[in-house]
Amino acid sequence: MRMYDIIMKKRNGEELSKEEIRFFIEGYTSGEIKDYQASALMMAIYFQKMTRKETAELTQAMAESGDMLNLSDISGIKVDKHSTGGVGDKTSLALTPMVAACGIPVAKMSGRGLGHTGGTIDKLESFPGFSTSLTSEQFISQVNRIGIAIMGQTADLAPADKKLYALRDVTATVDNMSLIASSIMSKKLAAGADAIVLDVKTGSGAFMKAESDALALADEMVRIGTHAGRRTIAVVSDMDQPLGYAVGNALEVKEAIDTLSGKGPEDFLELCLTLGSCMLMAGGKAENQEEARELLMRTIEDGSALKKLAEFVEAQGGDARAVYDTELLPKASIVRSVAAPCDGYISHITCDEVGIASLMLGGGRETKESVIDLSVGLVLTCKVGDYVHKGEPLAWMHANDVKKAEEAEKRFLEAYSFSPDVVQKSKLIKKILE
Repeated sequence: MRMYDIIMKKRNGEELSKEEIRFFIEGYTSGEIKDYQASALMMAIYFQKMTRKETAELTQAMAESGDMLNLSDISGIKVDKHSTGGVGDKTSLALTPMVAACGIPVAKMSGRGLGHTGGTIDKLESFPGFSTSLTSEQFISQVNRIGIAIMGQTADLAPADKKLYALRDVTATVDNMSLIASSIMSKKLAAGADAIVLDVKTGSGAFMKAESDALALADEMVRIGTHAGRRTIAVVSDMDQPLGYAVGNALEVKEAIDTLSGKGPEDFLELCLTLGSCMLMAGGKAENQEEARELLMRTIEDGSALKKLAEFVEAQGGDARAVYDTELLPKASIVRSVAAPCDGYISHITCDEVGIASLMLGGGRETKESVIDLSVGLVLTCKVGDYVHKGEPLAWMHANDVKKAEEAEKRFLEAYSFSPDVVQKSKLIKKILE
């Protein structure tokens, strides 16, 4: 088998076989197939696309290119959750304790953020002392003991995806549905869960700006998961404005804690209940959405979800006192309001611009080497459809540098549009696919 023939076959629009796809993935991961040939194949795939069968085979080959985490020693049905990412997306911080408190084992691998937002691990490190450096044995033992553990992704998890994504990033071949879906799902399959729930974002703060693209990606990933024998559910949700009100690592942790205490934003709670219901049904703990939502709400009302979060933080070396006293979380030295420039209804928020404003304060990474300031960010006071008067605060900015705060404020204000007329609020949950 020759790589030249595989490139030419895909260039001509033909379907690659399972054996050809395996040959490419194994050869590229080992270094036998060079970047220039892999680049040529990626460009051929970008233009000629892949069939559903090819996409499923590519995903499985990438998943099996390194370690496949074996979670069989954890009792119960393991359900993983993945979000395609957005602004203010702190869902895992509140959702996983709620689900674990309902008896679904949460064994999750998460990453750090690159770009305008911190990742789940960055946010969790707002708890002083918190560590995700667990061995596989510690990880499994902790899930069996308290029902929840989150660790950083291992270097050997889907290594083919890491190599291919880095290559696609510099060869203008990122934006292909099959390649995006296989990149996400290869890591989820390698992580060993029995079932997978996906939160696919759409809107100005999401990777998939158009709802039709988000629906297509969700459908593709559900098909891949099903083909691999995993029950897979996708929720397509709105990211045309930040989720909740807090944007920034420690600020988002506080909002997640407020939610588990029954004082969280309505949209954030709704998303947690929707995703959590899918996880409970996939894990066999509920027959339908209504029953699942009742179980999840009970964990908030009786305090068991908040207690589970504290157990989880303590088990991974963090200061669990911060769960009950958020004043112990990192705090910025400057807190100032960002005033509305005019009267009117908020008609639009360019969501990713809000994320960039937080990044400018130090709340995200511009490069892999960047150090995140966990204390900075923004807490919005109003969102799309709300009426504001000129001079009223649109948000409270948390900063540690006056110059950065001034530059971030300009960027933040450019994200907002206003209208004299009443504005209809967008629907949070667009569709659920299974």
